[in-house]
Amino acid sequence: MSHAARQPLVPDAGALASTKLVGLGGVGGIVARYGAAFLAAADVSTRLVLIDGDEFEPRNAERMLFSACGNKAAVIRDDLLPFVEESSLTLVAVEEFVCNDNLDRLVGEGDLVLLAVDNHATRKLVADHCRRLDEVCLISGGNDGVGEDASGRLQRGTYGNVQIQIRRDGQDVTPPLFAYHPEIASPADVPPSEESCTEALVRVPQILFANLLTASAMLNAFYLHACGALPYPELCFDVAEGRMQPLDLPWPRRQGQRGPRTQGPRRQPRSGAQKASSLG
Repeated sequence: MSHAARQPLVPDAGALASTKLVGLGGVGGIVARYGAAFLAAADVSTRLVLIDGDEFEPRNAERMLFSACGNKAAVIRDDLLPFVEESSLTLVAVEEFVCNDNLDRLVGEGDLVLLAVDNHATRKLVADHCRRLDEVCLISGGNDGVGEDASGRLQRGTYGNVQIQIRRDGQDVTPPLFAYHPEIASPADVPPSEESCTEALVRVPQILFANLLTASAMLNAFYLHACGALPYPELCFDVAEGRMQPLDLPWPRRQGQRGPRTQGPRRQPRSGAQKASSLG
């Protein structure tokens, strides 16, 4: 190990100033709690904006922690306020799904965006918006559900990944979320703001501990980015196989270049949470 690699990691206060968390479900609810604890401990004024238009329902209790039914962003904000009220952290709840009409208002220059949703259409929507900004860091995480995916392949629900999309000085430092993921580039689902009542009833069960690993991997990327030490644009993991590894994604991507391969049974990187339902 080099001497530089042994140096302590020190978060940059400027990188922590404005964090937007989109999706407060199985993954996002965990990210919110531990992210708020980290930000509240910082010696600078920070702002954590919780964004979700979905509601907590009794059946969510099998893999989510919440004190009451109601809008996810508002409930989690109220749950966290007593723990951070004496800190310099400001908590805000936005009771909306992200869409074309509100993204300019919700995500702006210099934001650090944590995207914990379970549909590719929203991932594409947010990634496209971030590409119109000069300075932004987008960290997106997801994991598979248990059952068949859209192609009919059986999933164990143990696989997931985290993708990082960074823009600096109006340039893509890392690949956009969709560069190596055709399922995000051309999503087969729709954002929850456009779902019909019938579509909204479609649910694919997820494993609590896969959600936990996804949230942890997102927070690790968040911390490393704040320290200026994030070395990878994508991280894949599988609970059942005891594997977690970063992917080397060449960028800019050359014409005709194929995506990277991972070790093990899954050869092409995927963006987890294949189901098309409400926000995470």
